[in-house]
Amino acid sequence: MRKLVEYDHLSIDGRFTGDDFWTAQMKVAPNDNHFAYQLRLLEHATGLVLGRATYQGFAATWPTMTGDLADKLNSLPKHVASTTLTETTWNAEVLPGNAVEAVAQLKESGDGTLVKYGNGPFSRALVEAGLLDELHLSISPFVAGSGESLLAGIGATPMNLTRVTEIGNGAVVLTYALGQ
Repeated sequence: MRKLVEYDHLSIDGRFTGDDFWTAQMKVAPNDNHFAYQLRLLEHATGLVLGRATYQGFAATWPTMTGDLADKLNSLPKHVASTTLTETTWNAEVLPGNAVEAVAQLKESGDGTLVKYGNGPFSRALVEAGLLDELHLSISPFVAGSGESLLAGIGATPMNLTRVTEIGNGAVVLTYALGQ
């Protein structure tokens, strides 16, 4: 059975959207430690799981990039949750039918790890369905003050902190196991 892990960028007040968030996030530029962390996360990946908006943003950017991280991301199959996309590029397929049920089937269909990028309603649905195994939260050292909270609206969900990794520029990645 595959493991499903999600990676998210957050401010220390738990925000991931908004102009204030992105302005501050750009000041905490990713560094070599950040890219090395991403490569380790993708080491056993057999595919990516993305919502429509994340897929469209990534597909517009990553195919033009070079380097080890770009090579890894570009080579992996992408499984996209969308009710509106009819065509994909970048080695991607739209998940058939109910996206949460399709992810459950993907998890059952092999070994390795599925890495999910992006957040929002699809992430919340996966947590609520008990499908997310790990949550990697890259916390950047600023308060956004506004914007959407990562898991707003989710009921009590037990998590176990399994690792804290410093990735430079004052940022840390907190790794949580879910369902523990």
